[in-house]
Amino acid sequence: MSGRTAGVAFAALAMVLAASAQVAAPPAVSSGSLRVHVNLVNVPVNVTDGRGRPVDGLSRDDFMLTEDGHPETIRLFEPNATQPLSLVFAIDTSVSVRKDLPLARQAAYEFARSLLRPGDRLELLGFAGDVTEVVPFTGNLRSLDRGLRRLQGDGPTALYAAIARGASDLELYTGRKVIVVISDGSNSVPGVDYQQARTAALRAQTSIESLILVPIDADAGRDLGGEHALIQLSRDTGGQYFYIDASNPLQGAMAHLSLALRSEYLLGYYPASAEAGMESQPGGFRRIQVRMTKQPLNRAYHLDYRTGYYAQPAH
Repeated sequence: MSGRTAGVAFAALAMVLAASAQVAAPPAVSSGSLRVHVNLVNVPVNVTDGRGRPVDGLSRDDFMLTEDGHPETIRLFEPNATQPLSLVFAIDTSVSVRKDLPLARQAAYEFARSLLRPGDRLELLGFAGDVTEVVPFTGNLRSLDRGLRRLQGDGPTALYAAIARGASDLELYTGRKVIVVISDGSNSVPGVDYQQARTAALRAQTSIESLILVPIDADAGRDLGGEHALIQLSRDTGGQYFYIDASNPLQGAMAHLSLALRSEYLLGYYPASAEAGMESQPGGFRRIQVRMTKQPLNRAYHLDYRTGYYAQPAH
């Protein structure tokens, strides 16, 4: 190869690599001689149509994003989120849902088998009177299967403690993070309340996907307040919720959720306020809003995403 030919080839390769980059270089906050790089904020977004079906084929230009009302530049865009997934299964084993435990075991295994890819990891928590790590984070489906078989039902329900524990465990990881909760929504164990569970999930930047078990006998035994709290936790963290009953079995809801998680759009941005040196409240809550740029799309589609995050305190 001649020197001129080699130079052209290397130049072409450099152009290809530059074009394939998905994330712009991180901005830096400058203060005198100090330069501080701003962390990328990841926002998984699930887009569904009027029938609840995932919508694909959208581009970066179809989305606009604000933080605390200020427009942000979307620096990262993945039309089908490909970052490794860290997932916590939190399965209610209390006496109120004991009858549903065999179905929960089977559905959880099938869900993991259809969803997990190389590089993904999953933790299994069982909760009744307390929260137990049954299987630590793993990508091994056999370990998950053995753990699911060990789950036993009895006692009260430490729902919020389970969510807080899952969120705490997920804080160790980066990328996409999800807590899948299978429960009737009741919380009968003091110690961790709704607000603490919500804050833990938002700090960990994880979504809560709720599969709400409805009693067979009409409204007998239903904790409507607990159900609504679980729904709100899902909405605030960008997750979805499903009522599980005879007309909507657990396996079908799990299949729908698996498809939704694999159809997410991942948006990422560097907060403009931090870039401009305006981070006056490190550790404070920052509110996120995502919308479509075209009004017809806003009317046609529904977006699920977390409503905000807690900025990392300065060190």
